[in-house]
Amino acid sequence: MEKSRTKVTLLITTLNEIEGLRQIAPRINPSWCEQILVIDGNSTDGTADYAKSLGYEVVQQKKKGLRSACLEALAFVRTDSVLFFSPDGNSIPELIPQAAQKLREGNDLVIVSRYKEGARSLDENFISHFGNRAITKLINFLFLADYTDVMVIYRGFRKGVIGELGLDRRNPFLEWAERSLNTIVGLELLLSIRCASAGFKVAEIPGDEPVRIGGVTKMKHLRSALIYGVVIIYEYFRYLAKSMNRHRENIK
Repeated sequence: MEKSRTKVTLLITTLNEIEGLRQIAPRINPSWCEQILVIDGNSTDGTADYAKSLGYEVVQQKKKGLRSACLEALAFVRTDSVLFFSPDGNSIPELIPQAAQKLREGNDLVIVSRYKEGARSLDENFISHFGNRAITKLINFLFLADYTDVMVIYRGFRKGVIGELGLDRRNPFLEWAERSLNTIVGLELLLSIRCASAGFKVAEIPGDEPVRIGGVTKMKHLRSALIYGVVIIYEYFRYLAKSMNRHRENIK
């Protein structure tokens, strides 16, 4: 694929985010991306209708969770790459052109990092800050990566990465963990881990995370920490198994 031909879809995930969307949408220039797609988690506050009034394409999400939102939305994406964007104020719209350009340069994964080159989050507390930094360091150690932020939602990726990394396949273990802990794993951690373990091309750009506009965070820290730990252990053993298989193939 020629880099100059890479096109980008801005994928906006919403669930009762009308307050944030009203403030954020006017700052988004439609010319920054080739497609603007909203996937709505069945909002009851008029979010979907407002997004349609802006001329955005809107599809309704069928299953719960950000991971499902992304996977369901891919069927409606008409471009080579996707930029995942939160309209609640946490994602700065003015960074869209820079992130999109990194995708056009041929990177498989682009992360707008809250901890790179002086960037910071104004929305996290001590617990979430410690957890985010600790998980990032652990992923770097286990998967030989060099991330500064593995958990942030604001990120872009080549559309084909999802299938190449098997993230679109049913995962019975992950389903069991989600049922047992009554929480849902986002795509962010899985995408970070599997891009690192596959040796994909990753770029980060610094970007602050402002305080969210309206609504409340949907994350439950204890449950999230537990399921992240389970996922990391599972992915590490999966990574080791693949590494050993490659080693056996090389010595044959």
